[in-house]
Amino acid sequence: MNAEKVVKSGQEQAVGAWINYLNQVRLDRLAEALSKQNINFATAMETIETAFAAIRHDIIFRNRGGDKGMHGFIAEIAECGIANARQQIVAKSAIYVWINDNGPDDLHRGADVIQQKFVQAGGHLSLRAVAEHLRRYPEYLTEGHKYQIPKDHYDKIMTYLAMPADVANKLPTSTGEFSLRQWKEVHDFFEINGIDPSKLEPSILEYCDVQQDAIAAAFDREKGHLQEADQEQRDTAYQESRPTLAEGLKATTTAAAIEGATTFVMTVVRKYKAGKKIKDFNQADWMEIAEDSGKGTIKGGVRGASIYTLTNYTATPASVASAITTAAFGVAEQAHLFRNGTIDEVQFIENSEILCLDASVSALSSFIGQVLIPVPVLGAVIGNTVGTMIYQVGKESLSTKEKELIERYLKELTDLDEKLVTEYGQYIEQLNHCFAEYMELLTAAFDPDIKKALDGSVALARYMGVPDKEILDSYDKIVNYFFE
Repeated sequence: MNAEKVVKSGQEQAVGAWINYLNQVRLDRLAEALSKQNINFATAMETIETAFAAIRHDIIFRNRGGDKGMHGFIAEIAECGIANARQQIVAKSAIYVWINDNGPDDLHRGADVIQQKFVQAGGHLSLRAVAEHLRRYPEYLTEGHKYQIPKDHYDKIMTYLAMPADVANKLPTSTGEFSLRQWKEVHDFFEINGIDPSKLEPSILEYCDVQQDAIAAAFDREKGHLQEADQEQRDTAYQESRPTLAEGLKATTTAAAIEGATTFVMTVVRKYKAGKKIKDFNQADWMEIAEDSGKGTIKGGVRGASIYTLTNYTATPASVASAITTAAFGVAEQAHLFRNGTIDEVQFIENSEILCLDASVSALSSFIGQVLIPVPVLGAVIGNTVGTMIYQVGKESLSTKEKELIERYLKELTDLDEKLVTEYGQYIEQLNHCFAEYMELLTAAFDPDIKKALDGSVALARYMGVPDKEILDSYDKIVNYFFE
């Protein structure tokens, strides 16, 4: 038995198994990221729905704040709900807490304490309301707190602060979208009260968004934004899972180093077995070793790049990709010998067939070994070693009948492999179909329309096998469940 050939084949399949492991790690990370994003999306949408429910039931239905003050409470809850959902959709923790005690503070955002002012009356851009609050609580800003005003008010204030006096003097006196009166009021506010503009910040929403007849539309828009953000997270996860040039170069250089080192050791061992001690190696010996190692390094680099490309851009298993590369090297060498006249046409065909058969046995053995021993690289190496050894022993020393038995066994394995590949494809197709059905039901269950969401939730529950008697699919069942 050619032990050197077995070792070399094991090394080649080990490289393929290692590259396959790199690919699998990326796919596992993608699956994990998508699974976590499902949770992130569900959490963010629940936060949005909870916030809107609180606005509808605790503020609008109860007429809290009356016609003039209701929008202020709506703004506080909306700020918390929307900001927290935006955090959660990107896998971050909720940051806002609604105080809801009619005190000097409205919101907590981490260490920040915030008072919201949403006042449109008089066209003062909420600044008079800020000044009044500051008059009642003069130490508010010195304690590190902040004021939050509608986004459109804040943007307008920042425009006025950046506007030179000569430009402002050309504005209409008191009418129009921008006026000299407002410009003066804004500058006077910061100068008289000694407030740094950094103590003022914009809300997520504009003043018009927090009115009782507009807040539902604002939340619907935000749900659309969350869906877009969710898709961006999924797209990012997919892009990060794709093969990269850097990883391909890593696979190439590592494979080159491994094959070069293996060739170096095998050449030295071969000379040692021939009766020459290492200390007796002369310049010619070292030149031969260096030449063989260099060829091995080049082959390893080509092997690494080929396997990485085949496994990532075609439907080729790593063991098969490694075998294809090995067979290509062998056939290319036989073609070189044939062109030089060293071998004839019949020898070229026979030798090429044997090389391809050897490579096929190596690939099949590695594949079976990896299935039976699901440890990265180890299973492929053990499978290749055992399979190749049996094949080598059979090829070199067994009788014709035993050879036929092994060949039949190998054919059965090949047929089984083809059958398993077909079944695997069918299972994947079935899984994709079920997953598509599930995602369709899940999307329906989270539809913004409450009626559609209820119907979708019922359909999803039935799809998941929940008994009909446990599903809240009617008004009576819902009332009985929550009020009895």
